[in-house]
Amino acid sequence: MKHLALAAAMLLTCIFLAACAPRPPAEPTASISPVFSKQTGPLRIAIIGMVHGHVEGLLWQASQRTDLQLVGIYEPDRAVFDRLAAKYKLDPSLYHASLPAMLDATRPEAVSVMSSIQDHLAAVQACAPRGIHLLLEKPLAFSAADAARMEALANQYRVLVLTNFETSWYASVREAQRLVASGERSPIRHMVFRHGHKGPKEIGCSPEFVSWLTDPVANGGGAVVDFGCYGAVLATWLMDGRRPTSIVASRASLKPSVYPHVDDDATIVLTYPGATAVIQASWAWTHDNKEMDLFTERGSIHAAKWDELSIREENKPARSVKPPAKPDSLKDEWTYLRLVIRGQCEVDLLSSLQYNVIVAEILDAARSR
Repeated sequence: MKHLALAAAMLLTCIFLAACAPRPPAEPTASISPVFSKQTGPLRIAIIGMVHGHVEGLLWQASQRTDLQLVGIYEPDRAVFDRLAAKYKLDPSLYHASLPAMLDATRPEAVSVMSSIQDHLAAVQACAPRGIHLLLEKPLAFSAADAARMEALANQYRVLVLTNFETSWYASVREAQRLVASGERSPIRHMVFRHGHKGPKEIGCSPEFVSWLTDPVANGGGAVVDFGCYGAVLATWLMDGRRPTSIVASRASLKPSVYPHVDDDATIVLTYPGATAVIQASWAWTHDNKEMDLFTERGSIHAAKWDELSIREENKPARSVKPPAKPDSLKDEWTYLRLVIRGQCEVDLLSSLQYNVIVAEILDAARSR
């Protein structure tokens, strides 16, 4: 009897350990080829939401370029539209108080989603059945469930659901990845990502931007989502789309009087077979910070903003390297969007739904730690 009891206890222990062991999420469903836009000329683009500070970049670009045609804007808060319309001399007729009405009236090729992260799913739900492609400001989602739903809609209606990161347009990042993929600097053993700034209030973000960035419902968290997504997508890219085998995270409130409801500093540690990644996301840097260090068995790589790149051999000082020019299709997000939705270039993996679903899974796990 004692042997039977011991065997039963051991069996229960094994079952418990197996249930608690970390497991990678299920693989995504196979992607379906999108229906590309057949239009020519300037990209007919609409905007969903104006509460993301990055919307000003698109408004300025649209005022300067001949390859972008802004056809409509949906923003529930008319005062936000009016303020930006005055600044960028927008035609008042661009404004729509209803998202479905705007999409049906303007029939854009693509939309730029500049809403809170919480509202990303609603944008995809409105656009996908209408065959409208989307470029969402990072991240795709903070909820793995939302990301999975977006993936299902994209496949069902054969639209592209892309995610925009500033770092996707850095020549330094592109060359760093090439050095790894070519074998010149590989294999990667350790990755460190540092992204963030002094804080949205400290750098003067607009009130409507700060409002949702510091709302745990609208943003899913603070710095852990706002800047944790950068390291998550870069690690996924450098690991060729593999999911981490474990995710550990810590979140802190260094300035609770400034950000009482969300974290302002977070560290996420990802483990892969043979490699680790440390993601440092913060609203408490002394300066704007977007850089990564890759440590490989053939030296290290430091990639910072835009063209800043250096490599270092073992036990030798770092030396600066000028990265080659990017392909024309990766000049900027709006050039890329026009070409990719018309089938004139491949989907870049950094913006891909495949990789950004994994990013959402990482963020979801990090928020729950």
